[in-house]
Amino acid sequence: MQPVPLHSLSELERDSLQEIALFQLQEKHLVGNLSLTKDGPKGSKSIRQKLESFSKEKKDCSPQTFGIPLSQVIANDRAQRQLQEAVRSRRFCLEVEATVTRFRAQRQKKPPVGRSLGPCGGVPEEPLSPTFPGSSSWSQRRGAMSVDSITDLSDNTSKLLEALQLSHPHELDPRRSLGKKKMLSLNPVTWQVPRIVDRCCKHIETHGLQTEGIFRVGSSKKRVQQLREEFDQGLDVFLDEHQSVHDVAALLKEFLRDMPDPLIPRELYSAFLSTATMDLGSQLLTLQLLLFLLPPCHSATLHRILCFLGEVAQHAQGSRGPDGQQIPGNKMTVLNLATVFGPNILQKEKPGEKEVGANSFADSAAIILVLQRLIEHHQALFMVSADTQRDILRRLFQTDPDAIEHLLRRKFRSVPSTEHEGPSEEQSSAPLPGMPHSLGSSSSVSSQLYSNLSFLNLDVGL
Repeated sequence: MQPVPLHSLSELERDSLQEIALFQLQEKHLVGNLSLTKDGPKGSKSIRQKLESFSKEKKDCSPQTFGIPLSQVIANDRAQRQLQEAVRSRRFCLEVEATVTRFRAQRQKKPPVGRSLGPCGGVPEEPLSPTFPGSSSWSQRRGAMSVDSITDLSDNTSKLLEALQLSHPHELDPRRSLGKKKMLSLNPVTWQVPRIVDRCCKHIETHGLQTEGIFRVGSSKKRVQQLREEFDQGLDVFLDEHQSVHDVAALLKEFLRDMPDPLIPRELYSAFLSTATMDLGSQLLTLQLLLFLLPPCHSATLHRILCFLGEVAQHAQGSRGPDGQQIPGNKMTVLNLATVFGPNILQKEKPGEKEVGANSFADSAAIILVLQRLIEHHQALFMVSADTQRDILRRLFQTDPDAIEHLLRRKFRSVPSTEHEGPSEEQSSAPLPGMPHSLGSSSSVSSQLYSNLSFLNLDVGL
């Protein structure tokens, strides 16, 4: 088993990983009575509850991007993509309907048998079947709708959007789970980075890595406001070489600053800052556990920001090109970037509260140091070690044994699958102690695989 990226874990594994990380952090007395479940300490809400309830309170607000919860920003982006897919699907099906209509008209005009109209006394050549759009258009679509099922698009657009949906984490649409027991997916969680964050980062990575003083030089407030309004209106904004790098940089900072709940939830603010006094090894281990607690949308967006800042820092110093020409540096070191972005990512107070921006000197120094570590070690911090993966499997073996086979198959793809073959003496093996009978007999996991995974019998301590 090898280390894997955090975002490659399934929703079920991520849920278990959060419980394990919380348990270890509580042993270190870093998070107190913080709870991930709905049955937390009396009078307190868990991180999940706070984020979900905050999203519900704001779900009907008019802005599309700025000043709303991160999960809602991603949900708005997703709805916009679905609408674009619906338009493309409608256009495609109209083409199919037109083709079928033409074909029927041609068939109705076909002369009776024995009657010749052609120059040689034969029947003119006619298509034997309607001509449909090429297969390339199908490969570009996420869902296929029949002509009959799409004819009522104008009357019931929501049904089409529902049909085009892929599976997404529950937090993107809390209304789905009302009155239903939450079922965690066995597939990797959908990558959740807001469109505005990704496009701003890509623009600066393409056009601004050699721009001196990026994020520190002033921008045009008018142009930034215009871009902000376009994103808020839900427009598909494209940032090209004609956009000022400084304007795009200011837009990204404003988005992070105006988030109602920052990328690192305020419930974890003190825990993150407490790592500033630890030695480097302990600090990195603790920061990793804290990052494991973040909801997927916060985790993925923070990871994208940190990768971007790491790329900017690599171009801080000037260099020489292959032809000996001098390439200027942007002079934004990791320290400078942490100083600029720290207060936007680690916030103690909500925007608009009187103490916002009034962090003590000690807090400000700790914020900068913590963000420095996150930028410098982001690649390792967002990886899940083999030992941690074993802990996850041990816990799931106790709580969700029916999911073990699927997860093991994905992690050990070299083991041949017998999922569609009948049972045989070689394939059927006795279950591990404590393993449900269904996984021991009817399961397709081979005895060779189980023999190499005896660690599942161990107690993870949760």
